[in-house]
Amino acid sequence: MMMRRILFILLLVYSFILPMPAQQKLFTLEDLNFGGRNYHSLRPQNMFLTWWGDQLVQTDVEECNIIDKKTGKKKLLFTLDQINEWAGCDGERTQVRQLTNATFPYADKPIVAVGNRRAFVLVDFKAKQLVWQDSISGQEANDWNSKSRATAYVEKNQLFVVDADGNKQQLTTDGSDNIVYGKSVHRDEFGIYKGTFWSPDGQRLAFYRMDQSMVTDYPQVDIDPRIAELQPDKYPMAGTNTHVVTVGVYDLKTKKTVFLKTPAVEYAAVPSQPQAPCYFTNIAWSPDAKIIYMFELNRDQNDCRLVSYDAATGERLAELCRETSDKYVEPLNPILFLPWDSSLFIMQSRKDGYNHLYIYNVKGELVKQLTKGPWEVLEVIGFNAKTKSIVFAANKEHPLHRRLYSVSLPKGQITGLESVDGVHRAQLSASGNFLVDTYSTPTRARVIDVVDITKKTPGHVNLLEAEDPWAGYEQPIFECGSIKAADGVTDLYYRMVKPCNFNPENKYPTVVYVYGGPHAHNIEASWHWASRSWETYMAQKGYIVFILDNRGSEHRGRDFEQATFRQLGQVEMQDQMKGVDYLKTLPYVDMNRLGVHGWSYGGFMTISLMTNYPDVFKVGVAGGPVIDWKWYEVMYGERYMDTPQQNPEGYEKTSLINKAKNLKGKLQIIIGYNDPTVVPQHALSFLKACVEAETQPDFFVYPGEGHNMAGHASVHLHERITQYFEDYLK
Repeated sequence: MMMRRILFILLLVYSFILPMPAQQKLFTLEDLNFGGRNYHSLRPQNMFLTWWGDQLVQTDVEECNIIDKKTGKKKLLFTLDQINEWAGCDGERTQVRQLTNATFPYADKPIVAVGNRRAFVLVDFKAKQLVWQDSISGQEANDWNSKSRATAYVEKNQLFVVDADGNKQQLTTDGSDNIVYGKSVHRDEFGIYKGTFWSPDGQRLAFYRMDQSMVTDYPQVDIDPRIAELQPDKYPMAGTNTHVVTVGVYDLKTKKTVFLKTPAVEYAAVPSQPQAPCYFTNIAWSPDAKIIYMFELNRDQNDCRLVSYDAATGERLAELCRETSDKYVEPLNPILFLPWDSSLFIMQSRKDGYNHLYIYNVKGELVKQLTKGPWEVLEVIGFNAKTKSIVFAANKEHPLHRRLYSVSLPKGQITGLESVDGVHRAQLSASGNFLVDTYSTPTRARVIDVVDITKKTPGHVNLLEAEDPWAGYEQPIFECGSIKAADGVTDLYYRMVKPCNFNPENKYPTVVYVYGGPHAHNIEASWHWASRSWETYMAQKGYIVFILDNRGSEHRGRDFEQATFRQLGQVEMQDQMKGVDYLKTLPYVDMNRLGVHGWSYGGFMTISLMTNYPDVFKVGVAGGPVIDWKWYEVMYGERYMDTPQQNPEGYEKTSLINKAKNLKGKLQIIIGYNDPTVVPQHALSFLKACVEAETQPDFFVYPGEGHNMAGHASVHLHERITQYFEDYLK
């Protein structure tokens, strides 16, 4: 008895002396949310890599190193201090502050391009001297050409070009808020993201001119001045007048500008000439810099033509290809000429149902369809002229994977360039012989390999296997699966995020996170199945989060996406409710505590689900929601819905104004007060309808913010979203 008492006392003492198992740390939104103070420290380790010809260079803040492609070993090339010394950048304004964005524009010369908005220089790091320095700084829409070393830029609404010697040429005089030069047009649709396009030799500049004087002003308000001021946006709503775009071409040698002689366009609420082109996109140059190619798309967006123009005269030369649809055609990629044959180019199209590569000649004749099958080419990465092959990314193996391939033009044979399921992105060397493969899988945060693709079996050298940056934290359970869509045939993929201490015997409040619209997907085979960090935060608080990619989302083929045509939200809701049906089969999901949340298109879907299925969802948070598509912009809205005049039934059916009376659960609507994408009229009109219907949503506004909350405001936003579910769902 005494021995047992002594043993008990000793065990008690040792229990205090011996180390206890380490307590797993809990996440905060400062850790998880973009804009959080600790966000970057919990991101997967990375390497900044770029190619100098076929030599691989690692860039960092303080130094650049050559990477041996066979061993992965580093050798110092130069340091930040050396660059500033050699370039003579000793002042605060001109000093280069980091080398992370360093590039090597000449494959055969030891020259690095580096700098910031106040200092852009070319330095010969072997001769240890400045080669060239930009004569301008801090301008808008800067576009520098490495061949001519000329820069196109916008200053006070006017477009300028400064040549390599610092000679400044003003190309325009009528630029204003109404007449926009050298910037993105068509509201960044159709793959457009900029407004200037240098020829291959850098001697000619194609640029957009956008006349938006006929477009109505949306009355945004700036509340920061002592007396709030009107700060209107040009916003063309569906079915109303849109802007007029033309394309100019400036010649550095002649110092003259011509405008392409594009067909006249009739702009009206309902275009009287639906076949007349309205949108000009995907500008490309011929290798000899004499011809400009671009896609011309009518306002109905169902008739797309590839057209060539003489760059010297602006004359329209030929219509090379034409693609029509009973729904819509959406050109997203410029043509690409083959580097070994300037008479042939690649065109991407979905005309067979999936995005694939086609080879055409300059006469507009189809030479061959290069890729084919029930999968999509996601990106053309580059070329290998020696083997006459194209390197590309595709979801050929599985809709959730992004893998790397090459296809031989002579044989049409497709070869895989890596062997790991997951999501891969690549940077190709100048010759096309080597690539940097950066990828992740559901269980691997980031891997970087350098690959020799000249070998029969591509050789891989690992440069990085990132450790789990969340090690030591309480992590949720990430799962992926599939269900059938409402059509009973199509596979839909979902992600489910569960608390780390998940017990199938318990009942959990569950939130459906939804986007649902085109040009986006939520599920892929990357780290944590592409889970958003907020889902981890919610799982930590004891929720299950369920995410489903419905029909209408991207990378599943033309018919999958176009199932929603003229009736946005309807097919998507049917599929999302199939997800809800699946949740009902899970004994651990508490269907009495089901919530829904989404932003932008997902905000539209959130309110759609809350008002069409008011007895299913108890709580919802809708961010930046579209309420009625007649208040959304022309290019996007009319592609998927046609105009309100052409499709009144569809606009009526999808509008949420007349659904305000159906609201039963707790709904919070959140918007940026100065949202230029989904203008505040959407949310305000829904609130007005709720007042008339005597339903009670909650509303929160972020003054001065746009469509998404920037910086640390995003942390505040996600705490607010979380708290709403904590208050009313848990």
